[in-house]
Amino acid sequence: MKILSISTRSDELEFYLFEMDNSTIVTKGTFSRISLEDSYYTISFNSEKITEHIIVKNYDDVVNILLDKLNVLNIISSSFDIKGIGFRVVHGGSKYTESVFINDKVIQDVNDLSEFAPLYNDSISMAMRSFKKILPDTPMVAVFDTAFNQTIAEENYLYPVPLDWYEKYGIRKYGFYGTSHKYVTQKVSELLDRDNFKLISCHLGNGGSVSAIENMKVVDTSMGFTPLSGIMMGTRSGDIDPSIIPYIMKKEGLNVGEVLDELNNNSGVYGLSQYSGDMREILEECDKGNVKTIMAKNKFVRSVADYIGKYYVLLGGVDVIVFTAGIGENSVQIRREICEKLACFGVKIDLDLNNNCGEIVKISTNKSKVQVYVIPTEEELMVALDTEKLIKNR
Repeated sequence: MKILSISTRSDELEFYLFEMDNSTIVTKGTFSRISLEDSYYTISFNSEKITEHIIVKNYDDVVNILLDKLNVLNIISSSFDIKGIGFRVVHGGSKYTESVFINDKVIQDVNDLSEFAPLYNDSISMAMRSFKKILPDTPMVAVFDTAFNQTIAEENYLYPVPLDWYEKYGIRKYGFYGTSHKYVTQKVSELLDRDNFKLISCHLGNGGSVSAIENMKVVDTSMGFTPLSGIMMGTRSGDIDPSIIPYIMKKEGLNVGEVLDELNNNSGVYGLSQYSGDMREILEECDKGNVKTIMAKNKFVRSVADYIGKYYVLLGGVDVIVFTAGIGENSVQIRREICEKLACFGVKIDLDLNNNCGEIVKISTNKSKVQVYVIPTEEELMVALDTEKLIKNR
């Protein structure tokens, strides 16, 4: 069974085609600058990467071009080979606690939630409409990034603000990257061969999220009402004093939207370093003695360690800590520095084992009181697996 996994961000659509019999990627690619000048797509297939600049006016064009290229490259013989399409939806609000089949109401609900995740929900709802129009008989499933976080208790997801704000406007912690945390949790369960454990999952990439998980359920998570809060990230500030916003509006003559744009796109590691939001480039500059990048890197490490410490207390101890996503999987130095700050919890890692990247590996020593793993995440596969599951059980 072939399942197509779709995710979007603003003017970009990413796709993965999986063969579900063995959970392998048949092909993957990206459509970039949709509806803008110099739009193009890339497709990776048979160890080759094809890039072509082509006019892509809207998501209808994306779907038609994608299906055409899959046929021309003999990846599929017809669109009927695609037995299902899964869409990763960043924000499902309080309404969607699990993956669902897509209909017009689901698409409208996802679009209505765009005010909470404007870079993501708006574009994924447009993609849903286009795929549904062009492939009306293909089962389609919405997989929500917020769904795995719906087990968080009220005392943890409510903010200490007037309760009316929650009751009228849904202001609460929703959390994000739930698809990644769910994948990691399932892998830890397989590694330990049990479901009763306390886990702190650290999804560290350009965006970042730390989650406290007990017995396969999320207890708390760092991201909140939007993906802007929590740990310091590549270009996002993470947690700050909210009074900064009106203060800087007055000082700089900015409106709310402009300040939020600064906090989302020009803050975090990039904002402090004044150099880059890419941790690889930051570490290269650190090696050259760049004091601003060193400070930004140290601040990032501290913000992650702080959340791990907070969740260690919340869970009353922890069995496993996992690092995943771009930085978590690939940065030997960042993992080491974070773990060094956790020595007070009895965390000890093997420096040689920590040099492994791109594979599941236990990096803690036998003397460590907490097991520490690196587990590459597979959010796209999780979307495909949920889609397959619903199709088979319909």
